[in-house]
Amino acid sequence: MFKPNYIIIPLITLVIAVFGNLITSQGMDWYNLLKLPSFTPAGAIIGIVWTIIFILTAISVLIFYNRAFHNSRFVIVITLFLINGVLNLLWSYLFFNKHLVGAAILEMLFLEATIIALIILIRFSSKIASILLYPYAIWVIFATYLAYQVLLLNT
Repeated sequence: MFKPNYIIIPLITLVIAVFGNLITSQGMDWYNLLKLPSFTPAGAIIGIVWTIIFILTAISVLIFYNRAFHNSRFVIVITLFLINGVLNLLWSYLFFNKHLVGAAILEMLFLEATIIALIILIRFSSKIASILLYPYAIWVIFATYLAYQVLLLNT
């Protein structure tokens, strides 16, 4: 039986990834002028990590969507996933497009909060779906620290 969520969820994830990449690429000239911490990963590594994170997130949403009861918690989780996608794009916009590193760091705290909330809320429906979000949470913590170091090096 055809389930539209198997197309819609990956499509939404792909749209967020593509728009995030477009926003990021617009700011690369500025980014390349910044002093970066010595532990900054190469751009190719960052791209691979984000690709893996988006794939794991899409799988997590699919597992949750197919296993969870469609009740008020379900609506909250799906809403949080959508908010998370918007926050993900907003970070790229603040950092790469507007060059507001401090605001981007603050925004990342909200992004991380949505990831942690999702991990906790999804765990009730699927431990695996919850665990699939761990790399995302860990990466955003690292990226926040990295952005903070960029702020310190460039002010």
